Amino acid sequence: MHGSFSVPAASVGTDPEPETGNYFVSTYPPFSCWTPQAVPAFRRALAKSPDPDTSRDLGLYVHIPFCVERCAYCYYLTHDNRFRDMTSYLDALTAEWRRYRQTPALAERRLSFVYFGGGTPSVLPLARLQTLVDTLQQTASWTSAREVTFECAPRSVTEDKVRFLRDAGVTRLSLGVQDMDDEVLEANGRVHFVQDVERASAIIRRARFDIVNLDLIAGLVGQTDDSFFRSLDRVIGLGPESVTIYQLEIPRNTRLFREIADGMVTEPPAGWKTKHARLAEALSVLERAGYQVRSAYSAVRDPERHPFVYQDAQYRGADLVGIGVSAFSYFDGVDQQNVATLDAYLDAGCRDVFPHWRGYQLSDEERMIREFVLQLKLGRIDRAHFLGKFGIDPQDRFAAPLAEGRRHGWFDLDELGVTVTRQGLLRIDRLLPAFYRPAHQGVRYS
Repeated sequence: MHGSFSVPAASVGTDPEPETGNYFVSTYPPFSCWTPQAVPAFRRALAKSPDPDTSRDLGLYVHIPFCVERCAYCYYLTHDNRFRDMTSYLDALTAEWRRYRQTPALAERRLSFVYFGGGTPSVLPLARLQTLVDTLQQTASWTSAREVTFECAPRSVTEDKVRFLRDAGVTRLSLGVQDMDDEVLEANGRVHFVQDVERASAIIRRARFDIVNLDLIAGLVGQTDDSFFRSLDRVIGLGPESVTIYQLEIPRNTRLFREIADGMVTEPPAGWKTKHARLAEALSVLERAGYQVRSAYSAVRDPERHPFVYQDAQYRGADLVGIGVSAFSYFDGVDQQNVATLDAYLDAGCRDVFPHWRGYQLSDEERMIREFVLQLKLGRIDRAHFLGKFGIDPQDRFAAPLAEGRRHGWFDLDELGVTVTRQGLLRIDRLLPAFYRPAHQGVRYS
């Protein structure tokens, strides 16, 4: 995460949306505010006695930073040329998790949710995948977890891997489709074709996971309105329980940004107005197909039977331990991110030390703001939740930006809380900085 997009302090999303830079908000405060000076606070939190409140959720994020090829728009920390380091990396990964489980605060905590992300977790060969999962499970079982999610790329899906994942307790499989047009896929550096998606989907269906999610992206290079909605129709035809649609970002650390700057892209990707329009219509199409919108990016068949615990729990303040290069954690009100280069991470593993890099210790007010801005992405703020947990009425605390957003038709307010309208959901990440503390407005995101 190395983009430099920032938002003016007084904005509630009314200024023009920059075509480049980071857009998606995944945490608060912004990463650029995190410093190495906060790492001791994170370690002190780990050294505390176990929390007597056993109802608090604890999650584990496992970062697998390997891909067959880096997509043109990808800004995540991933490598397509370091497969020689895979064994060393997985050893360091499992050792890091063992170190966490040896800390007083985490020794007895049960996992509520687990997420394998990347990169491309499914690119791991079956034998290495088995060793990784078995070792992590021996360190801390997730048999009682409410959700275990695993990200897959279509071409790397096999019958053996999928059966193993199902038997290992994975409940939610997420398949990175992005588009169902071969020309669009090729133009954006994807290594799979439509037939790979259809093959992978059939394999996954036979394994009968509780929830299958398919990802799409609105605004890809070469994508038109017609091709995007044909893709959506084909995805719906595959019958997933969940469909997630992201709007293309073009951060400055992506190949796509460099290619546009160098004039190598003859037809630039769609602008935000077009992306918002595609997402708006897509959500309506999904609703007509029997889905219900559950966040600014996703729709599910049944919100009760098809939750996304990883997202919901984090947005409500759950503890999360991230292991792997550049992975970030949130524990007892302290943010922490691991070192951001593979070599530095492997070196920490060799020295048997935590690979901690930077962090941020949130005040009580900042914890409240963090939950407020993240829960806005789910489309609804429960006033009673904030009154009960923080003793703060969010409609009083954020009266000015809520009123401005309401004037633009982005929020509705009633005695129960705040509802984000459809037009608000389409641009929610653009609206969130207006609710930040002044010190965190107008800064780089990462």
